[in-house]
Amino acid sequence: MHAIVAREAGGPDVLEYRELPDPEPGPGELLVRTAAAGVNFVDTYKRSGVYPVTYPHAVGSEGAGTVVAVGELRDGDPRFAVGDRVVWTEAPGSYAELVVVAAREAVHVPDASRSRTRPPSRSRASRPTTCARRPTPCAPATTSSCTPVRAGWGSC
Repeated sequence: MHAIVAREAGGPDVLEYRELPDPEPGPGELLVRTAAAGVNFVDTYKRSGVYPVTYPHAVGSEGAGTVVAVGELRDGDPRFAVGDRVVWTEAPGSYAELVVVAAREAVHVPDASRSRTRPPSRSRASRPTTCARRPTPCAPATTSSCTPVRAGWGSC
């Protein structure tokens, strides 16, 4: 599996496309094949060293994709199955082909959403469930995103 990794604190030049071992989901976790990754200011803060992280650092925290494995789900964890499409806003290393996502952080993408799965906006003013529950139809090769509106809830 490949991922984008910051080898040290710095600008975009510290990012590397690396081969890493396939992750495995633990209890309460999903293994997701990434279809899209969100690019956010927090990622640049971590890459540049504004927010302290350990380097090398697998970049990214949000995305969308398809569940390929499910760890043992605990009481209170949402239920997921292999093949479910999901979005998430907090899973370290989301600029990767495979990402371990806590089941409590994942949101189902409805089957009615025939468009390519896309990540939600991470802004505090948005809410990823809005994107997941109110899909917008898209034509092939169309890019769409869910963005916040003013200081209220996000809107698709």
